[in-house]
Amino acid sequence: EPDSAGQFAPVFSGQFKSVSGGQYHWIFHYTGSIADLTKAIALDPEDASAYYKRGLAKYDLQEGGILQDYSGAIADYTKAIELNSDYASAYNSRGNTKANLQDYTGAISDYTKAIELNPEDADAYFNRGLAKYNLKDNTPFGVLRIYFIVGAIADYTKAIALNPDLVAQAYVNRGVARDELQDYSGAIADYTKAIALNPEDAVAYYNRGVTKYELQDYTGACNDWSKAGELGHENAFELRKEFCQ
Repeated sequence: EPDSAGQFAPVFSGQFKSVSGGQYHWIFHYTGSIADLTKAIALDPEDASAYYKRGLAKYDLQEGGILQDYSGAIADYTKAIELNSDYASAYNSRGNTKANLQDYTGAISDYTKAIELNPEDADAYFNRGLAKYNLKDNTPFGVLRIYFIVGAIADYTKAIALNPDLVAQAYVNRGVARDELQDYSGAIADYTKAIALNPEDAVAYYNRGVTKYELQDYTGACNDWSKAGELGHENAFELRKEFCQ
């Protein structure tokens, strides 16, 4: 049988967005931002927002493979929180950084605090759901694995309720979690919604094909893998070649 549908990329919501215009401009923008923010902090060491913004810039440079400074980002977020204990965005961003370091327990703690401070924060629920889902892989016990998967689904569902157009990724992620619990009809509904939000989502087509195959809808599975392959999913045509006649 084809591989299970856990193909989504662990992208956390609410991240600082990189600028357009090529890598050189991107590097210049963020290194310049860090220098400017460092000057601002020297002038006003009590400016929580300056620490927060510098943490965001360090995080993005790490994500771009330019600067290895997740620890610096965490230090800046932590300082921002020390200066402003109600800084929900700083908790969310620190959670993102911890999650990328695979400290999922620490990330969940930060997302939970962000939610406590801002119960309408769809991004924090989305991110906590992804951290819970990833934490299941560090859990050897079946009951605990199910606990984290169910918790992830609950968080994705809350994120979607707060912002139905959050991102197609929220539906894809919830579909993956539902697949693991063998809720195949729920998973297909989620992948279908993701495709409605983003018709170019190759992973949603690929995963929906895997789930349809589990339900013995072989024609539907093969059609979805064909579409996923057309959209650039590297494994889709291999599945079609192996399982579709």
